[in-house]
Amino acid sequence: MSLPPFGSLRLRFMLAIGLWVMIGILGIWFTATQVFTRHIEQAYHEELEVHVRELARLTELDENGAPYLVRPLSDPRYEEPLSGFYWEVAVRGHPPLKSESMIRGELDQRVAHSPQIVHRIESGPTGPAITYGMIEPGPAGELVHIVIATDQRELDEDITAFTRELSVWLGTLALLLMATGLALVLFGLKPLDRLAAAINAVRGGKARVLAGTYPSEIAPLVNDLNAYIDQTGQLVDRARVQAGNLAHSLRTPLAVITDEAERMAEEPASRISAQVLLDQTQRMQQQIDYQLARARLVAAPRLPGERAELPQVLLPVLRAMERLHPDKRFSLRGFDDPVELPADPVNLTELLSILLDNAGKWAERDVTVTLHREADSVTLAISDDGPGLTEEQMTQAFAIGSRFDPAKPGSGLGLAMARDLAAALDADLALERRETGLAAVIRMELTSGTA
Repeated sequence: MSLPPFGSLRLRFMLAIGLWVMIGILGIWFTATQVFTRHIEQAYHEELEVHVRELARLTELDENGAPYLVRPLSDPRYEEPLSGFYWEVAVRGHPPLKSESMIRGELDQRVAHSPQIVHRIESGPTGPAITYGMIEPGPAGELVHIVIATDQRELDEDITAFTRELSVWLGTLALLLMATGLALVLFGLKPLDRLAAAINAVRGGKARVLAGTYPSEIAPLVNDLNAYIDQTGQLVDRARVQAGNLAHSLRTPLAVITDEAERMAEEPASRISAQVLLDQTQRMQQQIDYQLARARLVAAPRLPGERAELPQVLLPVLRAMERLHPDKRFSLRGFDDPVELPADPVNLTELLSILLDNAGKWAERDVTVTLHREADSVTLAISDDGPGLTEEQMTQAFAIGSRFDPAKPGSGLGLAMARDLAAALDADLALERRETGLAAVIRMELTSGTA
């Protein structure tokens, strides 16, 4: 599983869970080890203090003043050689009495310098030792030095064993908590994944609404988005109808004015004025056509779920162009398999009609439509074998009213409208010079999930 992208909710939740698990586990580990260490140290010290007092009670002096034990200590570890548990009793002028465990070395008698029990870390027979000592008066007033010791490693090994086992269990608990947190994050955010997939399906044209069942926290958002999509569709439909009505209401009076101007042009006295009217009505017609087309595009963005399939959309346009330009030959290349585009079929058809008609006007003989598909984009080139354009002409080609040959039919709005149509389709439109003429190239990105 790949790491979520920076800034995602999953990454934030995972980092937060990881941080708090780490703080909690480390806090438990530190607290538990400290409590255990204090507890076991206290237990060791209490045990040694008890053994010191027991050793003092069991120590007797013979008639010569030499120490001996009435009986062995209750702890058998003091009888095992080099077990780490040792004792020693000493009286001045007599050899010290040692535990059977101390087969070598000796304990520091200086620890036993007070009737009160004192302890410190000293060197013992098998390493550093926790040493306790006290002095007891003998029958004749002699001082009996009683020393008992336990290797420091005994305490350290107990602490190390506890720490190791605690670390294993807490590490396992941390992994389980992280796995549980990750599962909760993945499960809890799964509805957002389904919502993202539904949005991609709408954007890619697979659906018209956001489908699926969502939790109560997300359901209102989904319902609002679906209502917005439906409302947008209704607004687009009304805008298209209104644009058509406006076009009809403006073109009829303009046609009457043009007809009257043509009649006036037949009279010598009003010919100059009539020509001015004809020029202005022609400009008005151009602007009306262009502005109505722009208004239609602005009011009609691509609706979710709209798709256009090539060459299905292209074939009717080609048949119309063949009838409109019977002396030209239109051909297709690269259309071996159908291609679905996330585009409004009406706008795409209009765009192709403008570009094919323009190519048909300028072509000597051949107009070729070439499709090139890549992983995430489609390039559609409409090329002709006509005279082409100069660099200067290409920079002016998309301007409103640009006409480079008045003898050719047209209003000079075709490429300007084609540019706006391409923008409405989220496509790039450019003119490219080719060896055989000129090509209009449309590049369109494919959203995820398109065929």
